[in-house]
Amino acid sequence: MSDQPMVLADRVSKSFGTNRVLRSISLKVDPGEVLCIVGPSGSGKSTFLRCINHLDRVDAGRLSVEGQLVGYREKAGKLYELKPKEAAYQRRDIGMVFQRFNLFPHLTALENIILAPMKVKGTSKADASAKALELMDRVGLADKANEYPAHLSGGQQQRVAIARALAMEPKLMLFDEPTSALDPELVGEVLDVMKELARSGMTMIVVTHEMGFAREVANSLVFMDGGVVVESGNPREVLTNPQHERTKAFLSKVL
Repeated sequence: MSDQPMVLADRVSKSFGTNRVLRSISLKVDPGEVLCIVGPSGSGKSTFLRCINHLDRVDAGRLSVEGQLVGYREKAGKLYELKPKEAAYQRRDIGMVFQRFNLFPHLTALENIILAPMKVKGTSKADASAKALELMDRVGLADKANEYPAHLSGGQQQRVAIARALAMEPKLMLFDEPTSALDPELVGEVLDVMKELARSGMTMIVVTHEMGFAREVANSLVFMDGGVVVESGNPREVLTNPQHERTKAFLSKVL
């Protein structure tokens, strides 16, 4: 494994107008690590995730993936934002799964998965389809390849969305509350796929309210509130013995 962190955030800040959403966030994620980020709504968790693949641009600080600055290039000590096409090229190595599944309703599950590899990477339809069928099998949906999203449950749609992200063979997977839009009985099937991904060695950053998943799967846990990292550490230690009063108050409501 590389000595270089997969993700390195150095004093990252972000505002929307006068609202300071991220306040000097610094953290590191190593290759193969699963980091869970927890915290109340509005604490900056999703914004931080979106900054990692430059869907939101940072106002200050630096974010790098495998040692490469995200969304910017540095010249003579100054940062210059990449053109949208360059940023999109960077983004293809970073998979992202959103709270809402964002599948194209007019395409079948298989067509949703093969679209990006064909358009972005120039993969042939035959090769993309073969890979997509493998991924459908991996997420437990081998028999749903030709179904349209409207005929799939929320949990099935989210598993297709995970397969779609994996089709680009990313080195990093970002999950933004991937189970919060699901009916409770469908949450487990999505978490099972994510657990299998973690076991396979995929580097993952997961914004979640699923404390059981964080305890079982994550290597590290970050609690955010008000745009800052309040507390971080081993998930079992943070969840059972939080050191900060704000963490204690939050966990008392969710555990």
